[in-house]
Amino acid sequence: MRIPASYPMALLAALITLTPVFILMVLASDSSSVFDSHNLKILGNTLSLMGLTVVGSILIGVPLAFISAYVHLPFKKLWLVVFAAPLAIPSYIGAFTLYAAFGPGGEINTLTGIETPSMYGLTGAAIVMTLYTFPFVMMTTRSSLLSLDASMVNAARTLGMSMTQSVFKVILPRVVNGIAAGSLLVALYTLSDFGTPAMMRLDTFTRVIYVEYNSFSLGRAAMLSLQLLVIVGFLLLLESQIKTASEKQGRSLVLFPKKWQLSAMFITFAPILFLAIGLPLAIFSLWLARDGLSSFDFSIAWNSTYASGIAAIVAVIVAIPVAHAALSGKAGRIMERVTYFGFGIPGIVMGTALVYGGLQLPFLYQTLGLLIIAYMLRFLPLAVGSVRTSTEHLDPSLVKSARVLGASPREVFTRITLPLTMRGIIAGAALVFLESMRELEATLLLGPTGFETLSTYLWRVYEAGYFGRAAVPGLLLVVISACALAIMLSGEKRNQFEH
Repeated sequence: MRIPASYPMALLAALITLTPVFILMVLASDSSSVFDSHNLKILGNTLSLMGLTVVGSILIGVPLAFISAYVHLPFKKLWLVVFAAPLAIPSYIGAFTLYAAFGPGGEINTLTGIETPSMYGLTGAAIVMTLYTFPFVMMTTRSSLLSLDASMVNAARTLGMSMTQSVFKVILPRVVNGIAAGSLLVALYTLSDFGTPAMMRLDTFTRVIYVEYNSFSLGRAAMLSLQLLVIVGFLLLLESQIKTASEKQGRSLVLFPKKWQLSAMFITFAPILFLAIGLPLAIFSLWLARDGLSSFDFSIAWNSTYASGIAAIVAVIVAIPVAHAALSGKAGRIMERVTYFGFGIPGIVMGTALVYGGLQLPFLYQTLGLLIIAYMLRFLPLAVGSVRTSTEHLDPSLVKSARVLGASPREVFTRITLPLTMRGIIAGAALVFLESMRELEATLLLGPTGFETLSTYLWRVYEAGYFGRAAVPGLLLVVISACALAIMLSGEKRNQFEH
């Protein structure tokens, strides 16, 4: 049996993806404590934050999914963008601006004289995480809702059910998997996030791992990282078991609300959207007007662009054989699934493992190369998924015809496969680039000495208390993240068109 040419590179990528886990196991063997009272407190805080965020995201995301899928709204496409817009702001930016805006001496207190409650601790972190993760639930639930046939609801209404009864007894039971899928994405994001709990002064796994690393306790940081990975692995296992709705779509349900109902929707969700989008933009604009551009060194933006660009190129080069291997057989699909594990490893955990790896390989330690490896391992699945999707839609008869006409496998790849899948390759590279620009945790741990990016500069400004200097990097990161959101939404539109 002939082994596909893409398998060796795919196998190598899978093994490299698992390397951080092996490193953590070696490091953790030097740590004497597995669970103590402090560990249990960290576990409790982490699970509490995850639980509160999931509940909050469901309470906001599910109603917005119904509104965006079924309610006849003026400028409906615009509203979908507005509902999904919190994804365009990294949660640590939201945490930064909400922390600075609220509380005694905060920007709201300074400008209006009104004293608001401080935003920190478990409550503050849960509010921030909910504001920036509910679109995950909204998008997956909306996708399930759009796949349903309105005739089921019409039949229920004919049999005497009210619209509310139809929603709870007919619609919700058939989209529960979509809600669960979004909730698991929220849970994974919450577990892996470092910036929000750190800025809200809440001891979760990610914050304590960073503290232990700075205390030169790599063994304890590794032990905590492995404990976090156990929870992440359990959630990834649950996610792999969820099957979303696949019934044949019929006529779509359209609801025409009265004016007072539209007003009630706006009054309910406008404050949430303002806190998530309007307030951060307003705070950054205020700081920009107050401090101007002079305090920001634009070479920092170039550092982010340069490192992220190289990471995107490397990720795509690795992703192409992995994606082709996934389409070649069962062994290739297993290798592809292994590379997805890197996306589930929180950035702080990846950074901790690679710091130790760099110490064993001095030519890599505190170099840009090690940081790019971290970016590639973290975001490789984004490139693999995009390349594989575009390759799946390639007409296999074109490849067969070229082979019959005498073209070698390399010629077929360079002259047919590569040009026809270039759109997916570029989209995958763009997603890796944009996510690398936003990455905070791994960059803090692995960035070369004196090498600042937009995200790490924002963190240093927060630590130093010079909040006004965060305006330019904050706004740049919002613009960059908006580009990532545009790519995601355009992908959703293409998928709807193709189906």
